[in-house]
Amino acid sequence: MNLAFFPTQGRLAGIDYGTVRIGVAVTDESRLVASPFENYQRRSIQADAVYFRNLAENEQIVGFVVGLPIHNSGRESEKSEEARRFGHWLRDITDLPVTFHDERFSSVQAEQLLGDADLTKSKRRKRLDQVAASIILASFLESHGRPVASPDAIDD
Repeated sequence: MNLAFFPTQGRLAGIDYGTVRIGVAVTDESRLVASPFENYQRRSIQADAVYFRNLAENEQIVGFVVGLPIHNSGRESEKSEEARRFGHWLRDITDLPVTFHDERFSSVQAEQLLGDADLTKSKRRKRLDQVAASIILASFLESHGRPVASPDAIDD
């Protein structure tokens, strides 16, 4: 998607796409913070559509950022194509704009963050996808999504 048409204000949802489980993160209204929201266990096309429509409505989402799995070489993979198909489906069922963002190393970063937390292996595994989604979303915000304010003048 051309980012010129992506909303510059309002809450975004970040998606760490998976065929079994999808990690979801959301921003605050001012897009200063990307927070883990939940993991969604996929059920069926119909149930998935209901979940994402409700998410968009209940959380006042204005757009989605879907993590795009890319090889270290920068080339896209079969998983990239799956994520793109999912993003297009998400756009179609929610009628909200979707953009894609490089998710390289987001799972590794999530594992490191959760490894530093005092959690059991089971609790870390349950939170991994939503933390990865928040890393994808935060990375997007840092590279495109945050409004840039002019610095204040420095008084001498």
